[in-house]
Amino acid sequence: MIVSHDHIKNHLDGVTTTIQKGKITTIIGPNGCGKSTLLSVLSRNHLPKSGQVSLENRDLVLYKSKEFAKKLAIVYQQNEIPKDLTIEKLVSFGRLPHKTMLQRNQVEDEKAIDWALSVTNLLEKRHQDLEALSGGERQRVWIAMALAQRSEILCLDEPTTYLDIYYQIELLELIKALNEEYGLTIVMVLHDINQAIRYSDQVIMMMDGQIVAEGPPREVITKALIKKVYGVNAIFREDDELGLYMMSIGI
Repeated sequence: MIVSHDHIKNHLDGVTTTIQKGKITTIIGPNGCGKSTLLSVLSRNHLPKSGQVSLENRDLVLYKSKEFAKKLAIVYQQNEIPKDLTIEKLVSFGRLPHKTMLQRNQVEDEKAIDWALSVTNLLEKRHQDLEALSGGERQRVWIAMALAQRSEILCLDEPTTYLDIYYQIELLELIKALNEEYGLTIVMVLHDINQAIRYSDQVIMMMDGQIVAEGPPREVITKALIKKVYGVNAIFREDDELGLYMMSIGI
């Protein structure tokens, strides 16, 4: 997927980038820098005033809605929970791009729903109401609905926001498994820089509506760029035994 445009609402300015197929790409940067706007452009919720966004050498605007949904699914930071709806029913909505109006689920639809529930560890809770779930479980349900679309690309806008640290790690491990085991291309926005280091193949660092650096996490998340973009001093340490590369900050 290639993005190239000059300006859209919320001040993306001269952004050009390529999302690598089969990789986890994380967009980071301070509040208001354009992270979520860039994700909206990638997912066709915002259209550029100039330039284009292309997928498989084809401009996104040329895709019909159902055709595009088979290519890309997006999960937002906050989602309104419908009342009196079970997990399975919500997840089944992910099959709509594959069906005609009023068509009932076919065998392929049921298989996709079961798979989505299985990989998100929700099979045993499929008949529970959404309102009874924890925040972490609800986020997994929305991911399951996106997975039921059987899209090749999964976009996530700050998926760990409002979650306790346990559920943050659980969700990121799920995202990592979706990439490694099923080959999904993942594009997500994260605030936590250490999580971006640990769970990303590629990082896009943004500031004031522009991309200031992109590449592997250790090449992008450096003392100099953290100081420039966030205005704080960073200290990096590596633990060979645990296989961790982490950052701490100070003013």
